[in-house]
Amino acid sequence: MKKIIISKLFLYRHRFVIGYIVLGLAFVTLLFSLPLFAQYGLSSAEMESAASSYALNIESPFSNNLVDLPYKILQKLSISIFTLTPYAVKLPSIIIGLLLGFLLILLLNRWFKSNVSLLASILVILSTPFLFLAGSGTPLIMLVFWPILLLWLGSKIYGEARPRPIYSFIFAIALLLAIFTPYMVYFALLCVFFVISQPHLRFIVKSLPKTLVISLAIIIVAGIGFLTVNVINQPNSIMELLFAKSFDGKDFLPNIGAGFSPVLAWLDGTKSVFLAPLISLPQLALALIGLFSTTKGFFASRNSIASLLLVFTVIITGFNPDAVIFFVLPFAILIAHGLKYILEKWYGLFPENPYARISAILPLTILFATMLIPSLLQYIYGYHYNPNVANEFYYDLPIIRANLTDETLIVKEHYDFYRILEDSTELTVINDDMPFIPDNFAVLYGTYEQENCVLSKIITSPMKENSDIIYLYTVKGE
Repeated sequence: MKKIIISKLFLYRHRFVIGYIVLGLAFVTLLFSLPLFAQYGLSSAEMESAASSYALNIESPFSNNLVDLPYKILQKLSISIFTLTPYAVKLPSIIIGLLLGFLLILLLNRWFKSNVSLLASILVILSTPFLFLAGSGTPLIMLVFWPILLLWLGSKIYGEARPRPIYSFIFAIALLLAIFTPYMVYFALLCVFFVISQPHLRFIVKSLPKTLVISLAIIIVAGIGFLTVNVINQPNSIMELLFAKSFDGKDFLPNIGAGFSPVLAWLDGTKSVFLAPLISLPQLALALIGLFSTTKGFFASRNSIASLLLVFTVIITGFNPDAVIFFVLPFAILIAHGLKYILEKWYGLFPENPYARISAILPLTILFATMLIPSLLQYIYGYHYNPNVANEFYYDLPIIRANLTDETLIVKEHYDFYRILEDSTELTVINDDMPFIPDNFAVLYGTYEQENCVLSKIITSPMKENSDIIYLYTVKGE
């Protein structure tokens, strides 16, 4: 009987390709379907983002606030094409999330072996915080997208004896666009510090062609010029880029506590748009193992960058608690380091015993199941049934479109957001302080008291603690 050689089997030889294909299909399916039955409500930040994006003047972009301009343009196009729906608000993040997941896989595959990068990619891009980022219709995802893009481009430059000039050009352009995202100015400074502190990186910069260096300098000067013009036209943008729209130095430490509370709150959830906890105990343990493993050879670029990114996360969280989601990037790197450490130690125990190596499949499967399955179930059901999170979202937009036709809608909050409905429906949207009483009107999240107005219908929603969403009124004839 012919002896079966495992290494020659098709599934074994192409196991990583098959794994990445399955991961990609699962990721794409989850990304495009989860907003339909999980995170389908809109938070206040998403509604403000949609209103700001829709008000953008694309014909004259420099007359607008340039903060998060690339994302705002995508969101405006999405709402203009698909009208105002929760899915249209979230679609830009879904598209960028696809690119983000792809770049993260490339980055991990660049830094680690295929077995480690594949396992780490599965744990990270199918985790609750990553899926939240890709399903949230705010520019918050750009806070993670630009650093991962820059790190991958940097690895293409750093890891080659003769890096292609095209990667340097793309890196400079990406860095130029990134500085218009809040806190990316600090990340740019961190990149400069990292280049100065690494002898090999300094050598690569010195060895670049002079024409390329001059071109990169022109791009950087142009970026600083655009940033200066934006600050002159919109003075408040400097606060958004460096700190937050409203930031007081006394809020720095409380913001850190508020930001990290949903990340590590395993016992009591906190009121936030983030599901608590964002990191499960097995994931935290694996990340801590990875952090411990980086202490050996700390000054190697891959080892020190995770710690620097953790410090960066703490700093920007002090400015804005929502910026804590940036931890997804160092978390991904530490997860990969932890898996690398565990696999190396296991293989080191049995260097010549293939059966002992194969036996690691069972505990690894159990470990993955304890991290993946609860994370996915938490994301799918948490936004429906966790009151600390569900009440932070508004689920009225589909209800308005399904129950109102040509009435006048009176709103008390988020007037600029609901006013977008006028362009795709026959509704008239007014503020509650406007003294205009039509024949038939509806009040969103509130009642209307006047003698000649009769309450005709109350529309409710099962998704809110206070289920009465819309009050419909008719006006008595005189």
